[in-house]
Amino acid sequence: MKRLLTSYPLSLMCIALTWYLCLFKPPSVDFMSFKDSDKWAHTVMYLGTCSIIWLEYRRRHAKLYWQRLIVWAVAAPIAMSGLIEWAQASLTTYRSGDVADFLANTLGVVLAIPVGIWLVPRLLSHFKKNTPN
Repeated sequence: MKRLLTSYPLSLMCIALTWYLCLFKPPSVDFMSFKDSDKWAHTVMYLGTCSIIWLEYRRRHAKLYWQRLIVWAVAAPIAMSGLIEWAQASLTTYRSGDVADFLANTLGVVLAIPVGIWLVPRLLSHFKKNTPN
């Protein structure tokens, strides 16, 4: 457990923040009032969280274990999204589960795959080259 906490601190913070944001009672603030703005927020939230999972994984592992990546960076976030939507519908009186939210979350997870495969390694190599010894 300690290894998980020290190896993936940003990922775990993002996951905890996602649970909190999805289950707390939100204030009635109308800062994003365009149609389906919440779906964009869901997509961006999962894209960011899963990109950080990819980043922390790739920083710590020289060899990619694709089965682990598929489970932890793709399947687990999608399953978590479904569980959150179920929890909103079943365990709260102020939230509702929404299939469209689940699909937006899944889209964010899927968009993070090319980020993790293509962009993250380039960013990591750029920072390694430009880090003073």
